[in-house]
Amino acid sequence: MSEIRLLDETETRARMGELADVLADCVTGGASVGFMAPYGPPDALPFWEGVAAAVGEEATLLFAAERAGRIVGTVQVGIRQMPNQPHRADVKKLLVMESERGRGLARALMALAEAEAARRGKTVLVLDTATGSPAETVYERLGWQRAGVIPDYALYPDGRYCGTTFFYKHIGGTPA
Repeated sequence: MSEIRLLDETETRARMGELADVLADCVTGGASVGFMAPYGPPDALPFWEGVAAAVGEEATLLFAAERAGRIVGTVQVGIRQMPNQPHRADVKKLLVMESERGRGLARALMALAEAEAARRGKTVLVLDTATGSPAETVYERLGWQRAGVIPDYALYPDGRYCGTTFFYKHIGGTPA
């Protein structure tokens, strides 16, 4: 059984090693999430330091899925936006360790992230993912709307080009 919850800055910093393991596992598995191979847990620590700071500044929400007391998946929601976008948030870095995929963790992480964003007054969520990736199917099944594709937007960890597909989702309420 897994538990999914919101982490604060203190816990994010305390569990940096587990978070680094999740990110390194995803990059090593070929996920286009901003990093290049080779990539190990030590390489991921600076990224998570930045996330911890953003969590502490209340700019980012970090949700973690745990199994057997270890973090095995995460998703972030960037809630601090420009003054003309108070109703919007960015979903970032949905990461689930390869060994944990297919168990509904991505769905559960996204459900909690969407609910908390709505609770904080957000009505529109936006994200992007590698075109052709399994994540595209996940987002479509969760009711996200495809907004468009940009070819050759980024690189996979092995250096190949990949496009990105942008998605959005209205999560209730009236836009501010």
